[in-house]
This record gives sequence, C-alpha cells and structure tokens, in this order.
Amino acid sequence: MSQKDAIAYALGEKATPTATEPTGAHPPQAGLTKREQEVADLIARGQSNKEIANTLVISQRTAETHVENILMKLGLRSRTQVVTWLTRRHR
Repeated sequence: MSQKDAIAYALGEKATPTATEPTGAHPPQAGLTKREQEVADLIARGQSNKEIANTLVISQRTAETHVENILMKLGLRSRTQVVTWLTRRHR
C-alpha cells in the first residue's frame, strides 16, 4: 500500500488498490479482540510496547504481537495510523 493510500485509508477515505496489494486479504471491517482494543487504546495514550506489557501484565513479546495483529487486521503500517483510526472511530 502506498503512503498516499495508507493515509486515505486511515482517514476513512477510499484508497484505490494497486496491483501489488492484495484485495480482501484483511477487510477494513475486521474486528479487534477485546485485548487488541485495549492495546490499541494504550497505543493511543502513547505507551511503548514495554509500557503496554507492564500495564496489562503480559510479556513485552505478547504486547508486540498484539500490536502487529492490530496493524495487520486494520491494514495499517504505523502506530500513528492506529491513533488516527481510533480517533475517527470514536467520533
């Protein structure tokens, strides 16, 4: 996904798929688990993976896996995009 398409996606605008990106692999409506939602909320608060692990009393590697899963499910590439996604979702 190009940077332009990723920004459009994060802002809730339709992005045109490119020939190199899979279509339908992870639909935007893919829901987060309760734990992933908690992790996303902590990302929005600016917590690092280590801080998330301490807050949720889980290993740092588990926190990293949750972050990776969130990014994959939402089709995002950065923690900043997770914050944008949450902000738009709570409007």
